[in-house]
Amino acid sequence: MGGQEGNDEQAAPARRPAHFLSFDVEEYFQVQAAAEGGVAPSEWDGMQRRLEEPLERILHLLAEHRSSATFFILGWVARNERRLVERIAACGQEIASHGMGHDMLVRLDRRQFSQELADSRRLLEDISGRPVVGYRAPTFSITRRTAWAIDVLAEEGFSYDSSVFPIRHDRYGVPQAPPSPHWAVGPAGGRVLEIPPLTVRLAGRNWPVGGGGYLRLLPAAAVTWALKSASKTGSPAMLYLHPWELDPGQPVLPMSRFTRWRHRVGLGRNEDKLRRLLKSFAFTSVAERLGELRRTVEGSFVYG
Repeated sequence: MGGQEGNDEQAAPARRPAHFLSFDVEEYFQVQAAAEGGVAPSEWDGMQRRLEEPLERILHLLAEHRSSATFFILGWVARNERRLVERIAACGQEIASHGMGHDMLVRLDRRQFSQELADSRRLLEDISGRPVVGYRAPTFSITRRTAWAIDVLAEEGFSYDSSVFPIRHDRYGVPQAPPSPHWAVGPAGGRVLEIPPLTVRLAGRNWPVGGGGYLRLLPAAAVTWALKSASKTGSPAMLYLHPWELDPGQPVLPMSRFTRWRHRVGLGRNEDKLRRLLKSFAFTSVAERLGELRRTVEGSFVYG
């Protein structure tokens, strides 16, 4: 996928695959904000499921704009909504792992994390019939404290990770980490290609613009500017969204006032923002450029 029809000569240069688009495939009730509000995993089976409809709209938008993306799929979703994984794979999109139960890595030890990686990979590969080589931790929870996870990813043979946000945040972040693709090195020397979400450098600090609540809150022009700036450096940017972010009708969950605002701000505008970005830029999955990245990325950063 990706690219543009050959007879559209004017648009072709702008449609050259340049940036990465990704989706964290989880239900609205599985986010960290819901967990902090008291929604326990034991309640998930009884919650209203709403993934299918926004996911279908995402797949339609990607097909309409001849773009592709990486779908980091939660193991719980794959186990309970198998047809959605089959649908994503049938559309030619990349299937990657988002773990099993959406626990932040600070709640897991090495053995538990290794088991989650193995279980989610086995499940996703069984459904899709394709190798799973990429991973994203729930809530971007590879930090200095959980840097051991990089060693585990290397041991398990994952080709790349997209779990480190090079910012300061109350839940996650490694502000000293490089903002562009680099080789992440764990405390034991394990090495994996790291692809951070898009940030911009202002006033000596990295600021997030690459997706989630940042994309919902910021005007589309700000994200467009950040993507154009990344293009000038020759480094591919990583954007991320969740299907529930295209679902303003989702039930209101128990959360603090600020957390509820952070979770729901911009839900009604996000699909239009995504459509505008797809019109302006070409996006691709990580898998489509992985070989190129592994050959050309030279910088490394030691975590831990």
